[in-house]
Amino acid sequence: MLFLLLPLLAALFPGGDSEGFEEPVSFYVIQTSSFHNHTWKHLGSGWLGELQTHRWNSSSGAIIFLYPWSRGNFSNNELMDLEKFFHTYFTNHQGFYISQLMFKDSFDLQVILGCELHSGKDFVGFLQIAIQGFEFMSFQNETFFPSPKGGEKAQKACLLLNLSPAFKHTIHKLISDIFPRFTLGLLDAGKTYLQRQVKPEAWLSSGPSPEPGHLLLVCHVSGFYPKPVWVMWMQGEQEQQGTQRGDFLPNADGTWYLQATLDVAVGEAAGLACRVKHSSLGGQDLVLYWGAPHRPLGLVFLAVIVALALLTGLGFWLRKYWTHREAPSSAFLLK
Repeated sequence: MLFLLLPLLAALFPGGDSEGFEEPVSFYVIQTSSFHNHTWKHLGSGWLGELQTHRWNSSSGAIIFLYPWSRGNFSNNELMDLEKFFHTYFTNHQGFYISQLMFKDSFDLQVILGCELHSGKDFVGFLQIAIQGFEFMSFQNETFFPSPKGGEKAQKACLLLNLSPAFKHTIHKLISDIFPRFTLGLLDAGKTYLQRQVKPEAWLSSGPSPEPGHLLLVCHVSGFYPKPVWVMWMQGEQEQQGTQRGDFLPNADGTWYLQATLDVAVGEAAGLACRVKHSSLGGQDLVLYWGAPHRPLGLVFLAVIVALALLTGLGFWLRKYWTHREAPSSAFLLK
């Protein structure tokens, strides 16, 4: 099945060119548990790369599927087994940290477990646990390892967990067998959604002046999917090495936003342009020139439609007007 999905993986996670896009395929579950005032609160979510695909209902112990394809190709029985595992895990680890490790004060526990696929090769499973934001222990090759920052409690935790072959085998099977199969099923079931191409919109603005006599040029690029995009300030065909790109920010509809800035002297802004490359553009880059009036494509299209409607209406009115004017003349001549 992995061989059949290689074209999809290449489309979703391209790499190897000068633009430097290269991301591993991963599926992972994030658990955050907080112990305050002798009460536990659990939050759980599932992620395919940077796309959240699942949520955990801690009250009912049920997995919430955020997309129609979030079930992958697993049967209902397999999904119920996963729900049972996580419910049991959440319940048992409460007693482990309180009774066995003697945590008494309020604390926050973070767990991330999943699998990662690099360059279309084998999956690699992982499990990492942190307490209060600091590494506590990890799991590799069916063995728990303490983090140096975890201190004596981490060493004790690993000693106790490594004495349970059944639990270690369950974790190993989960991240090396079940999660990889589930990931491939997600990629296959969701390929229509994951392979969609959404064109970016771009506009220019100026940011806060870095210093007197300077301009901060800002190029905004939003609404694009998939995530890989190339944005650069240009002077003709010359890339401006001072271009600073911000972090990718997610939009509510699953698309992405990015901005690129350039600090220039006021007299050097003329002729600068922001160039945007994206797979959805079919090789037709977006180029926005600084100082040139820019209107969003949607507004331009709307203006054209309105103008055509007005011209059509005017044409009908003139035709009706002249038809009525000519009719009496014809009648007069007949007399």
